[in-house]
Amino acid sequence: MSNTRIQAGGLRLVVRHLKLALIGCALGASLASASTAALAVEKAAILLPGSINDQSWNAQGYEGVKRLKAMGWDVAYSENVQPADMAQAMRDYARRGYDVVIGHTGRFQSAAQEVGPRFPKTVFVVGSGSAGSGKNVSAVDFDNTQFGYLEGVLAARMSKTGKIGSVNGLEGLPNVVAQVGAFRKGALSVRPDIQVKIIYVQDMEDAGAAKEAALSLIAWGADFLTGKLNAGQSGIIAAAKDKNIYVTGRSVEDTALAPQNVLTNIVEQWGDMYAAIADAASHGTGGGTYRLYGLNTKGSTGAQLAYLSGQQFNPVVPAAIVQELNDDEKKFAAGTLKVSVTAHDARGGL
Repeated sequence: MSNTRIQAGGLRLVVRHLKLALIGCALGASLASASTAALAVEKAAILLPGSINDQSWNAQGYEGVKRLKAMGWDVAYSENVQPADMAQAMRDYARRGYDVVIGHTGRFQSAAQEVGPRFPKTVFVVGSGSAGSGKNVSAVDFDNTQFGYLEGVLAARMSKTGKIGSVNGLEGLPNVVAQVGAFRKGALSVRPDIQVKIIYVQDMEDAGAAKEAALSLIAWGADFLTGKLNAGQSGIIAAAKDKNIYVTGRSVEDTALAPQNVLTNIVEQWGDMYAAIADAASHGTGGGTYRLYGLNTKGSTGAQLAYLSGQQFNPVVPAAIVQELNDDEKKFAAGTLKVSVTAHDARGGL
């Protein structure tokens, strides 16, 4: 055999080995790419209008952060996002590749609608929003009407003066109208002679202003107070404690502020709601929807009445009133009790 034939055979062997190596590299790269895709972690961001330590609205929103992390999501959050900065904050997270961006207040509604069309691969979610829009802007809320109504029944039954009051922010916001209007209607449903006075304050976070408004209601004669505020809720509770009247809060932590005065709290289950809509988004079904959770929905009721964990009401609430409220809950669940609220029902004043 000539040297030429030997060299040619060796060359063919080298080429063959090179081809096999290239095929192996391509296959390895393909498998690595598939493995990376399989292991890709969805990213979510939650934007909060206040502090996660407010023991109220923002603390409940932070439960969404913890819940999504437990599900394996890569989660970031921002606190104290002001209205003027909401659109920019949503835009920033979308640019950074976040799959889901959640604004934890209905005030994010216009920001999400503005930013959404520019980032079609991101699902924008408005907590306590009123409607979905387009293909990727969604809203989720609990049924404020149901729980506001139950608080109204409780207030009317527990009042001795025949006067009850409510301190709230964001007058005109749909979910505020729903809860405040239903509070008035619930009270009147069981006691037509009850007087219900509503006060709106400018800042959901201002406990001092909330306390001043609450004290004015107490001076008017109210012996039961409620409200829908963020950090400001503590001001209502402080006033009730100072004057020894009944009050409701927004978390079981509020009970500790005045255990003799707090009768129950509307504890909103934002961890459940955000987990549900984020899971839907990861499967391509979460965009452009509006989800309302209540006592009549599956998976989550959106909120619950709780004095302490596992205990609905303060022991001072008579058993007959507890039974009445539980019966109303069952009627909501069965769909036999439905409450419609208008802006007039949620009006300020009497």
